[in-house]
Amino acid sequence: MRIGILTGGGDCPGLNAVIRAVVRTSAGRYGSTVVGFRDGWRGLLEDRKVPLDSDDRINRILTRGGTILGTARVNPDKLRAGLDQIKQTLDDNGIDVLIPIGGEGTLTAASWLSESGVPVIGVPKTIDNDIDCTDVTFGFDTALAVATDAIDRLHTTAESHQRVMLVEVMGRHAGWIALQAGLASGAHLTLVPEQPFDVDEVCAMVKKRFQRGDSHFICVVAEGAMPDPASMTLREGGIDEFGHKIFTGVAQQLGNEIERRIGKEVRTTVLGHIQRGGTPTPHDRILATRFGVHATDAAHRGDFGQMVALHGTSIDLVPLAEATRKLKTVPKERYEEAAAFFG
Repeated sequence: MRIGILTGGGDCPGLNAVIRAVVRTSAGRYGSTVVGFRDGWRGLLEDRKVPLDSDDRINRILTRGGTILGTARVNPDKLRAGLDQIKQTLDDNGIDVLIPIGGEGTLTAASWLSESGVPVIGVPKTIDNDIDCTDVTFGFDTALAVATDAIDRLHTTAESHQRVMLVEVMGRHAGWIALQAGLASGAHLTLVPEQPFDVDEVCAMVKKRFQRGDSHFICVVAEGAMPDPASMTLREGGIDEFGHKIFTGVAQQLGNEIERRIGKEVRTTVLGHIQRGGTPTPHDRILATRFGVHATDAAHRGDFGQMVALHGTSIDLVPLAEATRKLKTVPKERYEEAAAFFG
């Protein structure tokens, strides 16, 4: 069997571990070969490939962040229009099964290909943990560890200067990083996209904390958090070429409002892409490796149109169409658990 593999969307700690697992499992267990396509779907559209062999170079990538194949985003309309070209590239290279590794956009495109008859096995990745039908995605644990460590460090400087600190973390539509990092670090408030916030309530919470003699206030803000429209208006950023909303820095704008309304000094830290980079945690290396092994096994069994998923401690298969139907967002009850520690 000849397997094609690509990494699409944003980079994510653990991508190289999946590539390594697919290559080694294919060669060692089945005697199959693997071909990588560079820069995600663009590599298939432009037929840019690289053979992947089970050699020392592949063995050494387990601990590396990023992806040796490179990654890129492609406009969904361009991708849909290019499905025939992608199928032609797969045929020209003798690819029997394609294993795309990616988030919502990549797996949605994988589902389109599957519906048009291409044998596909999807592997979910995203630091946001927003892919449905799997308990967790690799990359999330690394991002959570980075965010938690940063907030831990900010506690000490905020306490020394009696400041309000706002920490903006990734999470466009799902607040899992903010929620979990806030809990893990003992933040005094967490704002997520799923629950609109009232600026007056935030200000009241800050004032109350300092009035009772506490020395600082830490608030974790997901980049996609939104205020109640009656409470504050965010700057509009428009839509990018991939159809994504452009965020304009909710934490900084909230910080400005807090200073204006209650006169308390605020400092904002935006963690940004540091959450996506660097060495994956042991948890993410293991999960990514297991996903790669099970995706390869599924490919050789002919279980096409599926996505590997973690359920408890087991790796199962779920239909790609089901996994991409909706995002996995933070439910109200999970946010209410965290709210017990607000203030």
